[in-house]
Amino acid sequence: MRRWGLSLQVAFTFIGTVVGAGFATGREVLQFFTRFGNWAGPMILVSTALFVWLGAKMMLMSATMRARSYEDLNRHLFGPKAGAWISHLMLLVLLGVNAVMLAGAGSLFSEHLNLNYQSGLLITMAACFILLRKGMSAILAINTLVVPVMIIFTAVLVIETLRGPGADRWMTLPMELSPWAAILSPFLYGAFNLSMSQAVLVPLGARIGDPVVLRRGAWIGGIGIGAMLLAGHLALSSRMPGVEQFDIPMGGIAREIGPWIHWIFVFLIFMEIFTTLVADIYGLSLQLQERVKIPLNALVVLVLLLCFMAGQFGFGPLLTTLYPIFGMLSLGWVMLMGRDRVRPAPPPAPPEGFS
Repeated sequence: MRRWGLSLQVAFTFIGTVVGAGFATGREVLQFFTRFGNWAGPMILVSTALFVWLGAKMMLMSATMRARSYEDLNRHLFGPKAGAWISHLMLLVLLGVNAVMLAGAGSLFSEHLNLNYQSGLLITMAACFILLRKGMSAILAINTLVVPVMIIFTAVLVIETLRGPGADRWMTLPMELSPWAAILSPFLYGAFNLSMSQAVLVPLGARIGDPVVLRRGAWIGGIGIGAMLLAGHLALSSRMPGVEQFDIPMGGIAREIGPWIHWIFVFLIFMEIFTTLVADIYGLSLQLQERVKIPLNALVVLVLLLCFMAGQFGFGPLLTTLYPIFGMLSLGWVMLMGRDRVRPAPPPAPPEGFS
């Protein structure tokens, strides 16, 4: 039972790391899947397979290597020199992703809570700093609480969509874009999110070390991500093309269902944005600490300030511009991950701090 509990914690942390600002708000699902019409279903299956396969492989390799951070994994994949350069690039990409997360929180505050965009950024930054003082244990705990509730409310959203007039549009919506763009899109989406999740999954895999727990967690987490992608696509496609006008499409859909569902869903969207932001900033700060001998809390503040400055460009422009570019950069990483063999892991050390 203890190993099953650990597997669920791994799965929820995997889901919580991927389900961030773009996913929870609906912008990512719209950008990479829903706009391709009835092709989106098979595309989501491809992405789900990538998450299960490479998510497990990444954590198992990290356990074998006892990797301290994602730079150790990149040096293993690309060699010492190229791995160092890839890690430098990852630092910049993670900064961009964190800026998107922070901007997503600001947009949520301005669109749905009638608060100033800048106030949303500052409140999120303060909450992030307070939680990160607890380290990896806090990241696991918050994902274990938030992700199951998010799954329940996603199911509610799907049920309400199935009762509406456009429930079958996810199968009938025409595909009017380039077939090549549709074929490439699930690989871009999977590559981008898997490479970004290194910041959390690499130290997590090394810390737990148990291959059975890690494989089981990757299967549960990967299938969970796929199910949530499909649920989001079903809800969004039923309201196309009007839903494209929103920065927070899922929030607009929740508002149609009713005020209580809307407010609870807005809170959950914020928490999903927040969990991914916390996890990514933690991994990024750990990576920076290997390069500069500055206290971790000071690095967290520095990263948050940089994200605040980048967040001034706004959520929609940042996501639609940066995410496809980052996906292209991540494809080479995914190909090397797929080619590399997982060696047998040493006997796992007791995972202190886990319950």
